[in-house]
Amino acid sequence: MKNLPNIVTCLNLYAGCLSCVMSLVYGNYIGAFIFILLAACFDFMDGFVARLIKAYSPIGAQLDSLADVISFGMAPGFMVYSFLLNASEGVPYGGNIPLIALLIPIFAALRLAKFNVDNRQTSSFLGLPVPANGLFWGALIPSFPVSESNHVFCTFFIIALIIVFCLLMVSELPMFSLKFTHYKWIGNQYPYIMILTALFLTAFFHLAGICLAIVCYIILSFIRYVRVFGKKT
Repeated sequence: MKNLPNIVTCLNLYAGCLSCVMSLVYGNYIGAFIFILLAACFDFMDGFVARLIKAYSPIGAQLDSLADVISFGMAPGFMVYSFLLNASEGVPYGGNIPLIALLIPIFAALRLAKFNVDNRQTSSFLGLPVPANGLFWGALIPSFPVSESNHVFCTFFIIALIIVFCLLMVSELPMFSLKFTHYKWIGNQYPYIMILTALFLTAFFHLAGICLAIVCYIILSFIRYVRVFGKKT
């Protein structure tokens, strides 16, 4: 039983690997996103199972980070790489542009390494959590409209987003966690608002709604930071 959380973590890792295959081998972005979403479910479940059966271990913590690098760093990075490979055709120096997508797994690894040695991130986060990054890219790429008339704009827009999200992952911006210690409104306002917003946006905008939900998560975290910082000063 003590190895059950690690088995769930390995399922997270396996789903991330399958997402990479979907992107690079088949060019199937919907399939790639489904496996990233499945990896996110396993990522939530391994912690839940560990708490349920009280099976914590240093190996489990390291394995969880390694799996997250693949599922929420490399998998979305490969999705963006494959996307840019097609979108950047005809763009000056277009042959090298897709390589910029590999910044996503690099900064995801930096984010997780920072998280593992930072004892300030026990109940909240500093910087964009890697699963949120993975879900953003996983949902964005299949829903991003590209045509012959706008492929140059799309290419540079995606590059700008890569830079922004990489910097967000290693930033010091405090971001709230969606884990609940109790279910009262007081103390959980931001998680409740985030969940309701995500459900609303996903219901109306489908995949694009997930991207918008992640953006709302960043904005809400910033608002929360400003309010808390304002009270301290």
